[in-house]
Amino acid sequence: MVPRLRERYDKEILPQLTQEFHYTNPLQVPRLHKIVLNVGVGEGNQNQKALDATVNDLATITGQHPVVTKARRSIAAFKVREGYSVGVMVTLRSIRMYEFLDRLVNVALPRTRDFQGISPNAFDGRGNYTLGLRDQLIFPEIDYDKIDKLRGMEVCIVTTARTDNEGRRLLQLLGMPFKRSS
Repeated sequence: MVPRLRERYDKEILPQLTQEFHYTNPLQVPRLHKIVLNVGVGEGNQNQKALDATVNDLATITGQHPVVTKARRSIAAFKVREGYSVGVMVTLRSIRMYEFLDRLVNVALPRTRDFQGISPNAFDGRGNYTLGLRDQLIFPEIDYDKIDKLRGMEVCIVTTARTDNEGRRLLQLLGMPFKRSS
């Protein structure tokens, strides 16, 4: 089954981007490559339950088992040694990526308190967008009674766009609710 966002991309967005940016080859048109979710768990080495709860939350949100990330080097100021568990991440591609983006745009972001839209300036110069979320409760899959602590997460949307304008336009057409500049 093809996700509805992918279907919309193929039928509406691809021709519109081709016309807008005057692409000659269909492979030049920007598309989503992957979505990476990352949650930092600073107390992961001292508190194994916090790490397990974060893994369960991320697995519930994405439908895919996350990977526990380890510290690459020791940092005394943060009381972190090389090899300590410091975070949890998951990379979504293909069908899961489109389904997650659809849920993020249409369900999760509107549930954010005082939501005015997301910043249109969080691009990295190569068409990739990074979004920070304050807590995991905006996703309806998470049960409020079962969480131990509110944890923020970073959502990085990687595209094949060459410039920020191409990436911004792709995400706008996919339904990303950017703030209006006044």
